[in-house]
Amino acid sequence: MRAPPRTTPRKQPRQRRSQQTVDAILEAAARILVSHGYDGANTNRIAAAAGVSVGSLYQYFPNKESLVAALAAKRAESIEATLETRIAQVSRAPLAEAVREVIRAVFDAHAADPELQRVLIEQVPRVGGMREVDASELHARDVVLENLRARRAEIAPRNVELAAFVITRSVRALAHGALTREDLIGNDKLLDEATALVLGYLRPQKGTSSKNTRPTNARQSQMM
Repeated sequence: MRAPPRTTPRKQPRQRRSQQTVDAILEAAARILVSHGYDGANTNRIAAAAGVSVGSLYQYFPNKESLVAALAAKRAESIEATLETRIAQVSRAPLAEAVREVIRAVFDAHAADPELQRVLIEQVPRVGGMREVDASELHARDVVLENLRARRAEIAPRNVELAAFVITRSVRALAHGALTREDLIGNDKLLDEATALVLGYLRPQKGTSSKNTRPTNARQSQMM
């Protein structure tokens, strides 16, 4: 069986000039992926677009798969930072406002470069570069979890760890799905529906207390 391609960089830049070279290579890789697609991209083409020799590219990246993984990790870190900043900004806002603004931030971050994001969503699982993306997603879930813990009195789910997983995965899936529909990118109607979805999950049902809603019995509690 053929070994999977390496998706980690050969080395990390240590000097400013080296960092500038890596940044130029990644920016070129993003342009080539958007303009030529994954199959049309190769290290020679990317090096030429970056204005560096292919040997310089290979000092940092062993193949195009590692470039895709690095771009995906960079995008994931940017989305994670946007989420963390927005949650901090609305931590004292009413629940409905906070939920809407956080979802808006996630949608906007994904739509910042929709063509590149689409390529990365399609190719990262294919090349096996999910480790950094998964780590970033786990951190984002932890940020949401911390906020849910602070709002325990306002929300219905008692298992806040599971709730954080449900919310982050659901919003991420909607953000990814919107990229396949140009009419949904930046569309406030999608934002309205996503906000209603999350609030419907988080808010206690009428006539119930947030202390005695989900789970409804001991068996459900054990399952969660």
